[in-house]
Amino acid sequence: MGVGVSARTPGALHHSDRADRSAKRMRRELTLAEKLFWKALKKVEIPGSHFRRQAPFGSYIVDFVCHHHRLIVEVDGAVHDLEHVAARDAERQAWLEARGYRVIRVSNSQAINDPYSAVERILALVGADTPTPGPSPQGGGETVAEQ
Repeated sequence: MGVGVSARTPGALHHSDRADRSAKRMRRELTLAEKLFWKALKKVEIPGSHFRRQAPFGSYIVDFVCHHHRLIVEVDGAVHDLEHVAARDAERQAWLEARGYRVIRVSNSQAINDPYSAVERILALVGADTPTPGPSPQGGGETVAEQ
């Protein structure tokens, strides 16, 4: 089992070939909550953002990551409420935060029932305003007094 480093990301974390294979499989097998959240996330432009899904990160695989904003989003099901899973999540989150990343958690129910509110949380975290449409092609807006 070799250890690699991404040539695409300067300063990337080392990760294992096993993590790469697992991440690839997990990208093909997203949960319903992850699919709906990913769909909502792709529809909103977040300036300077490029999110990756099911990305190897050290010995872990994170659900969604934006390296530019150093932000990780985890979509968590009910199993994460179990004490031993929550303890493992806390250890993992501390490791990720020690590398300068913020971790936010989105529940499966929020990702399924209201994924756009989860995306709005991300917008607030990265300091972006909610995207607004461009100016009307018919004009309008300011009026200029005739002379």
